[in-house]
Amino acid sequence: MLSTRISIRVRYGETDQMGVVYHGNYATYCEVARVEFFREMGLPYKELESQGIMLPVTELNLKFHKPAYYDEVLEVRTILPEIPTGVRIRFDYEIFNEKQVLLTSGTSVLAFIDKLTRKPVRCPDYMKDRLNELF
Repeated sequence: MLSTRISIRVRYGETDQMGVVYHGNYATYCEVARVEFFREMGLPYKELESQGIMLPVTELNLKFHKPAYYDEVLEVRTILPEIPTGVRIRFDYEIFNEKQVLLTSGTSVLAFIDKLTRKPVRCPDYMKDRLNELF
């Protein structure tokens, strides 16, 4: 298992009329955390794309335990539970507030696709090798 953590401060425009973070923004928080995960692993997403690999989200599941509020600093943990072996990669997420209360948990599944053909491809060997070094 590999994991990373980032901090995100809730901006006013990310809250709804009830004063809590609008549920759709959690997908963005997870995406920001996932991009940083790749960067911290030495696999910047921009380089993956330049190598002809794209990673569209094919599944996203979030469970909302408690709300987040304007100006709170959230900790988003991104977890890679296993090295990808096929055409998919799964991430788990946990979002905590400043008191380390779990607010949201979830998973996403992304598919490796060829940038030109848009067809599924297996996880590139260089990515598997790098992740295995760190696992």
